[in-house]
Amino acid sequence: MTTITDQDAQLAKLRELVKDIDFCMLTTIAADGSLHSRPMSANGQIEPNGDLWFFTYADSTKVIEVTRVEQVNVSFSQPDKQRYVSLSGTAELVRDRATLQDLWKPELKAWFPKELDEPEIALLKVTVKTAEYWDTPASWVAKTIGFVKAATTGEKANSGEHKKLNLK
Repeated sequence: MTTITDQDAQLAKLRELVKDIDFCMLTTIAADGSLHSRPMSANGQIEPNGDLWFFTYADSTKVIEVTRVEQVNVSFSQPDKQRYVSLSGTAELVRDRATLQDLWKPELKAWFPKELDEPEIALLKVTVKTAEYWDTPASWVAKTIGFVKAATTGEKANSGEHKKLNLK
């Protein structure tokens, strides 16, 4: 059983892993049942409970898709640090003006030129239910030595930290 303290520590680790990764891939389910992925900017934002917010246009394809099937996946990758994170949960459209103002950052103007006055500007909230991550902070040289050692000794290579988390 995961205690509150354990879950808080796991969430802190999850936030630490993704805080420096600006772009991720958001995967939704298309009308024909196929998966549809696109890059999104998380702006380094992940809520203390693991939830994510994305600025979007309310009439976008991703919003249409999550209105039909709310299940989504968000994946983060930072190959230079050997960090990979996969978050699964549900998405919903949020048009709350106060939340839009709280989360707004000037760099978003690249996608929303009229800023918060942009017609159809909204938020996509992803409520994360499960998370899985792989974190191998060792350098490529250290990993290579580890793989060679494993191959010559017959022992399993140390591939770093791998965890599965249930958040909700």
